[in-house]
Amino acid sequence: MPRRSLPLRAAVFVGRTLRDELYGIVVDPLRQLRRRGPGALLLAFVACGGVIFFHAIAQNPAGATAVRILGGVQGDLPLWLALLRTPVSLYVPALDLPVWAGITQLFLAFALAELALGRLRTLAVAYTATLAGTLTVRLMIAMGPGWWGLGLPPEAGQVLDTGPSAAVVGLFTYLSVVRRAPVVFLLTGGSMVIESIAKPNLAGREHLIAVAAAVVLGLYHERAHLRRLFKAPALLSATVPEGPPRRSA
Repeated sequence: MPRRSLPLRAAVFVGRTLRDELYGIVVDPLRQLRRRGPGALLLAFVACGGVIFFHAIAQNPAGATAVRILGGVQGDLPLWLALLRTPVSLYVPALDLPVWAGITQLFLAFALAELALGRLRTLAVAYTATLAGTLTVRLMIAMGPGWWGLGLPPEAGQVLDTGPSAAVVGLFTYLSVVRRAPVVFLLTGGSMVIESIAKPNLAGREHLIAVAAAVVLGLYHERAHLRRLFKAPALLSATVPEGPPRRSA
């Protein structure tokens, strides 16, 4: 059999990777949706409904103030108050950005994650990614300007956090790690890197932190999964009886 040329082998590898990625990210969740029904998308509907609700009431000054009090997280807030507002901040959109542009991404992130990971793990990843950005920014502000560009000036403490976008980035990144989807990972992480370079602001840093936190969570899950797989044969062999003892002649 003649050996395949390098471009052909590369094309076969890319084709197989895209096929596996399409199955893990799209086909399998759609099968779960067909089996479990629309109730499996509860988190996605709640997330989109919460964002639409807070966006609607923030259209007048009194409503904007209420939204800021309930879910506005800033670096100069007391830590206990920031932690109290962080769960609500998942549903508070950035008021200077078009909310409808992010609704599709928000729905897809929560829907795919809920179908592929389950409800509790989806909530845990979304909250951890958001909280990681919030706490790390507070540390950067405490460091002050300098520190090889890692520190932030005190004025950064008055900027609102990213809202649901950090959770969206974290969910897509986590999915790409546990489902071994390099294309989704490069699109998510690469776009965040480009964003932070093109527009170096607080949101860009929080998005990169969310990506890093999701990668750590995904690798930890994969490590625990591999350890369970390696332990399973040993446990199985230890529990299988060897048979009745032989009688001596």
